[in-house]
Amino acid sequence: MLNNQQDAFGHSLYDYLQGKAEFQIVERDDGYIESERLQGYFNQYKDWRPIEKTAMRFVRGRVLDIGCGAGRHALYLQEKEHDVVGIDISPLAIKVCKERGFRDARLVSINQISPKLGVFDTVIMMGNNFGLFGSFKKAKHLLGKLSKITSQRGRIIASTNDVYNNKIPEHFEYQASNRSKGKMSGQLRIKVRYKRYSTPWFDYLIVSKNEMESILEGTGWVVKKYIDSDNSYYMAILEKVKP
Repeated sequence: MLNNQQDAFGHSLYDYLQGKAEFQIVERDDGYIESERLQGYFNQYKDWRPIEKTAMRFVRGRVLDIGCGAGRHALYLQEKEHDVVGIDISPLAIKVCKERGFRDARLVSINQISPKLGVFDTVIMMGNNFGLFGSFKKAKHLLGKLSKITSQRGRIIASTNDVYNNKIPEHFEYQASNRSKGKMSGQLRIKVRYKRYSTPWFDYLIVSKNEMESILEGTGWVVKKYIDSDNSYYMAILEKVKP
């Protein structure tokens, strides 16, 4: 879990909730930085992207929200009377969720997922959170863990970006460097910064559809459907291989 000094993400969300912040900074290990608007973590359903609204139609039963952030997806599903558990490694993100009315937000890492959480029918990984799998090897391992805590009709709704669908030279250079090191092109090493707070460096995985399908091989999960947007962002509906 993140300590107070490391919880840049949570501090930015909490300050936004208080009307005191608008942006956070994401830094990549090659020095590339981007600012990210915080409003997106709090958007109401009416302001969501069409692709996200479509994805919600595939949610069924009990739900696990991995990387729940400020809780916008969990709150929507809670209003739709789903039993939703949200997990995040940011203590202040969990506090924000609870202050916004999300009933079951827990300070749990994706690496700590276990049968103690119970059994779920749907796992959501929204806001690019397929990235939390981190790497090819870790993704396969965690998909195995998710198989053990989902019902036979379990599904995963995961979002990411096609790593190759961009025109930014710095990204192409980074991808080539990754491949030369034996990593996936979109295995990012990043940290989140806000004011004097900074998370530790962590791996975040962005994949194409072909790469996602390669990761899924042998995990017991398959792509049931893709939902495309008008840019590189896409959703994958994953279901268990039929026995």
